[in-house]
Amino acid sequence: MTSQVSSPAEQADTPVVGEQRKPGGAKDVRRLDRVIIRFAGDSGDGMQLTGDRFTSETASFGNDLSTLPNFPAEIRAPAGTLPGVSSFQLHFADHDILTPGDAPNVLVAMNPAALKANIGDLPRGAEIIVNTDEFTKRALQKVGYAASPLEDGSLDGYHLHPVPLTTLTVEALKEFDLSRKEAERSKNMFALGLLSWMYHRPTEGTEKFLNSKFAKKPHIAAANIAAFRAGWNFGETTEDFAVSYEVAPAAKAFPVGTYRNISGNLALAYGLVAASQQADLPLFLGSYPITPASDILHELSKHKNFGVRTFQAEDEIAGIGAALGAAFGGSLAVTTTSGPGLALKSETIGLAVSLELPLLVVDIQRGGPSTGLPTKTEQADLLQAMFGRNGEAPVPVVAPKTPADCFDAALEAARIALTHRTPVILLSDGYLANGSEPWRIPDLDELPDLRVRFATGPNHTLDDGTEVFWPYKRDPQTLARPWAIPGTPGLEHRIGGIEKQDGTGNISYDPANHDFMVRTRQAKIDRVEVPDVEVDDPDGARTLVLGWGSTYGPITAAVRRLRAAGEAVAQAHLRHLNPFPRNLGAVLERYDKVVVPEMNLGQLATLVRAKYLVDARSYNQVNGMPFKAEQLAAALKEAIDD
Repeated sequence: MTSQVSSPAEQADTPVVGEQRKPGGAKDVRRLDRVIIRFAGDSGDGMQLTGDRFTSETASFGNDLSTLPNFPAEIRAPAGTLPGVSSFQLHFADHDILTPGDAPNVLVAMNPAALKANIGDLPRGAEIIVNTDEFTKRALQKVGYAASPLEDGSLDGYHLHPVPLTTLTVEALKEFDLSRKEAERSKNMFALGLLSWMYHRPTEGTEKFLNSKFAKKPHIAAANIAAFRAGWNFGETTEDFAVSYEVAPAAKAFPVGTYRNISGNLALAYGLVAASQQADLPLFLGSYPITPASDILHELSKHKNFGVRTFQAEDEIAGIGAALGAAFGGSLAVTTTSGPGLALKSETIGLAVSLELPLLVVDIQRGGPSTGLPTKTEQADLLQAMFGRNGEAPVPVVAPKTPADCFDAALEAARIALTHRTPVILLSDGYLANGSEPWRIPDLDELPDLRVRFATGPNHTLDDGTEVFWPYKRDPQTLARPWAIPGTPGLEHRIGGIEKQDGTGNISYDPANHDFMVRTRQAKIDRVEVPDVEVDDPDGARTLVLGWGSTYGPITAAVRRLRAAGEAVAQAHLRHLNPFPRNLGAVLERYDKVVVPEMNLGQLATLVRAKYLVDARSYNQVNGMPFKAEQLAAALKEAIDD
């Protein structure tokens, strides 16, 4: 039986409403502490762009925010069908928030398919804005509606706003030399204008964006701006929208600094550029396009001014092969992929382990197996990252916890790779990659010094006094081998996948040497310095919630709900998954119960149980969507009471 958990105002799905006021006889304005809006429509209706623009203006206004883009895998699914529905959810507030929200307070549905696909997520009393022009008999039949839900009473429990968005948009653009089809494309801007009025969002940024986006087609820019303004004016003048809302900036939620809205993939790309600058090394990306990792390739290709070289290879294997070659040549080398691509790269990752060269392997996880769910999220590549290579081929594994944290995780992965001369796998996922949140732009003096010293001459003296270069002579602290740039006089050495002799790097089939090299490569990873895991336990709890990666937001929100309801529960979150923090075993031993929520079937729980002999309990979800905070809170309450 699932337990119900009450939640405080700042975490409940219903916004807290302040007093109404009516300045100068104008429409009522209500103050809210938080709002969750979902834009939904056909995959060609521009819902991602609409949501992104609303998010950008919300970020510039100073609210804390979290987003969840959700779109079909098909490039263009059949129009008006359920598989073709694309949505964008935004949660913004006047205080610190952690997730895109469990249930929307407002749904903008551009057609019957969008309404039917999303109505199940709405709480009673939510506002629904529908484009009535699309609720034709044929469109209703296409998604299985026997009668129009706008007329059969099925939406009586909601605040329904029927708006002929298409008609109003075409009417607003009649002075432009556009066909009806061209004019209809701007209906998403009309909807954006309406919502911008409804929630007092800034408008200047959107108009500037449209002028920039359509700089080569100024008449299209002007038409979109006209539709945007018409939507704003409609909200201001129509009697159907008697109330608008204010959500104040989250002034107390952020440390002082300069902020911008950032997605996980963009933060990761910036982190890679920053790492190359801090290491004083050129950045090379060898990649093959794959959802949801392709944005990193797109972004890095724009930064040649920072010494970035991007290579779009013919396949996944060529991408990592080129990257490993760049690492051998002295670059900060990166390859990006998602789950199926990581499988293809496994042999070359093993080669990088053998060569002991720094290489960043970025895996933006998605639903699997095989092609799976290309546009949906999952955390199911952890065991592949840990063990998905032949032989004993250990690699460090790092996982960011939020979209903004992807920047820091990229720097941390680069630090480990460069310091220990090893490939490192960075595990992000689709939820982090496409989601966004405010990010404080760091000062340069806050970034770590990642500079490395290349080998420049002999490093070993033979018994006869001859000075030679041994490519596998190791740093006594890190066990890293020297990084010798090809072409450096006197540093010529063999590379390849066959086992190396300790020190000399010569080919060796000696059993004792192989045993020594295997254990040495493992010891090198075990020596990677990672911070101790921090535990948030203000009440001396007996139950610990242990997470990793993108579950941080939902877990933290759930823990806050439980504590507000009087429950004692502790939380710890792992960034470093190989090696684990050295204090993790001691932390786990302090608690009677350890619960591990994951978007897989229990991969971290399996590792923890095996390594620490702890009876870790799994709570799992593999439906392509992130956890909901209320769902997690109920599951954790059940575990506490068990």
